[in-house]
Amino acid sequence: MLAATARVAGDFDLAEESVQEAYVAALGTWGRDGVPERPGAWLTATARRKAVDVLRRRQVLRAKLPLLVEPDEAEPDVPDEVAVPDDRLRLVFTCCHPALAREAQVALTLRLVCGVSTADIASVFLVPEPTMAARLTRAKKKIAAARIPYRVPEATELPERLDPVLAVVHLLYTTGHTAPTGDELLRADLADRALYLARTLAALLPEEPEVRGLLALLLLTDARRATRTDAEGRLLRLEDQDRSGWDRDAIAEGRRLVLDTFRTGRTGRYALQAAIASLHALAPSYETTDWAQIVKLYDMLLARWPSPVVSLNRAVAVSMMDGPAVALAEVDALAQDPRLAGYHYLPAIRADLLRRLGRDAEAAQAYRNALDLVDNDAERAFLSTRLSEVTAPTDTGHG
Repeated sequence: MLAATARVAGDFDLAEESVQEAYVAALGTWGRDGVPERPGAWLTATARRKAVDVLRRRQVLRAKLPLLVEPDEAEPDVPDEVAVPDDRLRLVFTCCHPALAREAQVALTLRLVCGVSTADIASVFLVPEPTMAARLTRAKKKIAAARIPYRVPEATELPERLDPVLAVVHLLYTTGHTAPTGDELLRADLADRALYLARTLAALLPEEPEVRGLLALLLLTDARRATRTDAEGRLLRLEDQDRSGWDRDAIAEGRRLVLDTFRTGRTGRYALQAAIASLHALAPSYETTDWAQIVKLYDMLLARWPSPVVSLNRAVAVSMMDGPAVALAEVDALAQDPRLAGYHYLPAIRADLLRRLGRDAEAAQAYRNALDLVDNDAERAFLSTRLSEVTAPTDTGHG
């Protein structure tokens, strides 16, 4: 609806408002006359008509705009553009306008097109929610002030927009894979939407290695979906998951994509992350994972994408290769990075390392620090259980 309306409105804010007004209109009309046979078409036509009405009023006031022909109400117009055939993906490419800063492109697209909450976007960007809300507002104001039009990019413009589009799909999946907020670990709707967009991108740009790398990463990660929680919905760590329940078809497809991408000699951040995920997926057990190779891949990834989150994930692999004491020194150094100040995985990983070293009192405090930062109920329950295990009184025995 938003994509179809934006094509008429040429303005994101107006399209959003028109879609909202269409829902309001439906509450009254459908309550009185019943739900139409094709409710989606009714809503889209109503939203587009409301957008056209606003544009016509502006035309009358300015007396400069050309007359706008109202679209057919029964069927949304078929777009003339063929560069991006999918409606939702087209809107993602359109929102990733090069006039905006890359972070603004990605955040605004997640909010407007993908329906991710401001709080969740703030979480994946490691910033407070008010900060992200202000950034989104500034981005929308810049679109209005600079009169950036809603225009689907031509095929020749797609490459310059590809990087933020890939980031949008990746972060959309990340938000679905482990929801930053709420009572469920997984938001299947967001994860499925990201997988669909990744497959559509791969069909659109089959020769782009990073597109294949991203699809491989999502497939290999999503292969574990059914085993990430137990029957009661409690979170299970990677080492505790039943590997026989992993989706072997998805793993095989992801592995093929990884190998194809590496053969091109143009491996980017998504392909490297996919290679790491592939080693996890193919290992018979957590302990027998090729940790040395994973550390090497993390080193390559850090060279291309120097991120404190990547460094933290690398420290986990180091703990399995060189022991928890070596990894703890790396984690303590990362704790000085202000970008990780609100990232609950840092104290959670630190707590696990301290626990493995037998330093239970320090581990307990680190678990408490993680609990102060986590907003997902499933993760909170997991951390609470871990805290209780390191604070349980020792049975000294009697008699």
